[in-house]
Amino acid sequence: MKKAILILAAFVLTFSIQAQVTTPESSPFSKVEQKVGLTDVTIEYSRPGVKGRKIFGGLEAYDKMWRTGANKNTIITFSDPVTINDYELKAGSYAIFTKPGESMWEVYFYSDTNNWGTPEKWDESLVAAIAKVKVEKIPFTVETFTIDINDIKTGSARLEMMWENTYIGVPFTVPTDDKVLASINDALNGTPKATDYYASAVYYLNEGKDIKQAKEWIDKAMSMMDSPAYYQVRQQALIYAKAGDTKGAIELAKKSLEGSKASGNMQYVKFNEESLKEWGAN
Repeated sequence: MKKAILILAAFVLTFSIQAQVTTPESSPFSKVEQKVGLTDVTIEYSRPGVKGRKIFGGLEAYDKMWRTGANKNTIITFSDPVTINDYELKAGSYAIFTKPGESMWEVYFYSDTNNWGTPEKWDESLVAAIAKVKVEKIPFTVETFTIDINDIKTGSARLEMMWENTYIGVPFTVPTDDKVLASINDALNGTPKATDYYASAVYYLNEGKDIKQAKEWIDKAMSMMDSPAYYQVRQQALIYAKAGDTKGAIELAKKSLEGSKASGNMQYVKFNEESLKEWGAN
């Protein structure tokens, strides 16, 4: 009995030593993952709150370097080279530091990411890019510091930061066009499938490239398909219209309209009806 009591006491003592109190972080960690064109962009940062304080010009002094968040410095990673304010950044990770101003911020992309907060010794040679951006006031309070990627287009986007009543946005571009054109060249010079011709034609249409080339590719794609889908015929109609072949575009739109009705896709029904009206169909 005495031995059992001793064993139980030892177990309770061990459990007490190992047990720890777990509480939430005051500035929780966040990870943003976004694809822009064909480029993966990842942001890792911690998110402090306003908590009734004056932030810019108060907690974070104007014209002083800031870690741009809390805890470990904020890190952004690009899977491809990108361009920020005419600076060419290699693919890789960068720490983001900022110097908030009342009307303008300076945003620094720093090659050394192994900092807790701002670097003890600032090294100008490690600054990969600098962007000076105008401050915009928000008509409401953003309680928790927020970094996001918005205004996403095929080849560009905007890195946005919001906190308290302040917003800034840093535009950047990605090499989508170069990568797509390289893939088109590789595919079409190999053993291309119908889907390769189709994707190439639609890309040329959407990006305002050589529409005659797009028309040639879309016709090739359709000739290789046993039964093109109504949404594929819709793209062919748009390419014909852009190329100036209105008669051909109308015929294709009517075909796409029939297919979309048969499939019950009322959105495509609307698209085609609007195009037929725009192109002057009877």
